[in-house]
Amino acid sequence: MIAVMGAGAFGTALAIALAIDGRDVTLWARDIGDMPTTRRSRRLSDVTLPDTIAVTDVIADVAPADTVLLAVPAQTLRDVLTEYTAILSGKALVACCKGIDLQTLTGPVATIARTLPDATPAILTGPSFANDIARGLPTALTLACADDAAGRRLQAALSTGTLRLYRSTDTIGAELGGALKNVIAIACGVAIGAGLGDSARAALMTRGFAEMQRLAEALGADPQTLTGLSGLGDLALTCTSSLSRNYGYGLALGAGTDIDPTMTVEGAATSRAVTRLGQERGIDLPVCAIVAALTDRRIGVETALQTLLRRPLKEE
Repeated sequence: MIAVMGAGAFGTALAIALAIDGRDVTLWARDIGDMPTTRRSRRLSDVTLPDTIAVTDVIADVAPADTVLLAVPAQTLRDVLTEYTAILSGKALVACCKGIDLQTLTGPVATIARTLPDATPAILTGPSFANDIARGLPTALTLACADDAAGRRLQAALSTGTLRLYRSTDTIGAELGGALKNVIAIACGVAIGAGLGDSARAALMTRGFAEMQRLAEALGADPQTLTGLSGLGDLALTCTSSLSRNYGYGLALGAGTDIDPTMTVEGAATSRAVTRLGQERGIDLPVCAIVAALTDRRIGVETALQTLLRRPLKEE
């Protein structure tokens, strides 16, 4: 049996995709509202939950599952693992979040490995929107697991007719690609929101991608991993679509409009975490540093843009 912890848009969409393909799925969350009776999610429009999804707020219902998808925000993942250690120990745990823990400066896979050393950690990441997955539209993702044999089993267990998973053992590269593209998406949203145009966005995507590769290599990842779905693929989607929460957040920052305080924007916290990582290791990450300063409200949009434009000229 497969369990999904977290009934937000992405967790619910994954549960739907797996259930439609014939699996029995348990979908757990602390607050499930009226989902068990209405079979609808307020996070996904026009989608009905299949009967094979058991929606529950009882954590003991997760215990029978041998594979658990952790669709919780990156900044709360460690707390969830700690709180439910007795339930999650010894299982295959697949992180479905994208970010860097602000306190430990580790990605989701490393967070799982440190917190539950007897679990099998993995990450599912790549270019995807929850509504597309829930509606059965074709989606390709990266499934990264350091244990290749376990990765093969998870790939078979979680792939569906419309959800195609590509396997990797480079968990560092996969988790950094998913985390850092959110930071670059905020920067791109700021550029478009401030009226700088598509050429400026393309420049930010390109230079941001160079930062992603630079940090990933310094932390022991294969830079080529960042050219795949978990890096370049996710970057292209997130930096160009208004459906992206991080891009939308950047748009609002750039335009000076109101920002929804309830919206989960993983890139804001991640920008602060990766900036600290860069400073500790002497790695130049100017776009990430500017986003961190912007989201902390230490500088304004005009100052941020001037800072980037006035950087010393150099060879590409």
